[in-house]
Amino acid sequence: MLLGTGTPSPDPDRSGPATAIVVNGTPYLVDFGPGVVRRAAAAQQNGVRGLAVVNLQTAFLTHLHSDHTAGLADLILTPWAVGRNRPLRLYGPKGLSWMTDHVLKAYREDIRIRSNDKRRLGASGYADGIKVDVHEIAPGVIYKDRNVTVTAFAVDHGDVPQAFGYRFQTPDKTIVISGDAAPSQSVIDACNGCDVLIHEAYSLKTFATVSPAYQQYRLKHHTSSRQLAELAGKAKPRLLILYHRANPGAVGAPNPEETVLQEVQETYDGKVVTGHDLDVF
Repeated sequence: MLLGTGTPSPDPDRSGPATAIVVNGTPYLVDFGPGVVRRAAAAQQNGVRGLAVVNLQTAFLTHLHSDHTAGLADLILTPWAVGRNRPLRLYGPKGLSWMTDHVLKAYREDIRIRSNDKRRLGASGYADGIKVDVHEIAPGVIYKDRNVTVTAFAVDHGDVPQAFGYRFQTPDKTIVISGDAAPSQSVIDACNGCDVLIHEAYSLKTFATVSPAYQQYRLKHHTSSRQLAELAGKAKPRLLILYHRANPGAVGAPNPEETVLQEVQETYDGKVVTGHDLDVF
């Protein structure tokens, strides 16, 4: 399920990047952009019971850019405030531990006050629910339980030291998420006929409108619609979902959804859709 499909631009219709893989009622998050917890609550109200806020206990981070991490405090604190009684497990690149430690320090007064309140109210497990178990990862299998096997793979995201995509193997499906990435052979290898490939893209139409310097930035960090069509032709997913649609860089600038989709379809004949917040696949 797509919880957030946005970019750094504050589009009111798209929360920050966040994807939920829900297996047997258990959610696994990829990224935690702005609005992640409220989008999960909205999903529960829409009938996805596994996304009850207190169930948000396992999350994977693609990279440390702020649009993918600005919901970290929310993910740590809000589910705990309303009853999560188990530690939050986080998996991601080097630097995630430092970030998490400083979020906890920044909110230590809130945590102290709420812990006292929970103790007086007789809440169970409150001391565990605020804990965060962080794992800084390398490519390979990084997580496994009865529902999923999660494999991390490195992707090319320009100057970002560590950027990962993730492959989720469930009992009946294989789902691959690119994260932010320029065209990367690792995505093709991870998918290799997967059921679902969720991949970022930008429009060649908007690419032509930005400065040469910004064009070079895009080429290093992201994947154009035409490049994605070529990549998907090699990866051969049963369903390609476009998300994290890069915009021209200016707040409020046009970000043509149908144009990106049409550009991909010009040279890719597989099944492809544009993702929106709260879409279920």
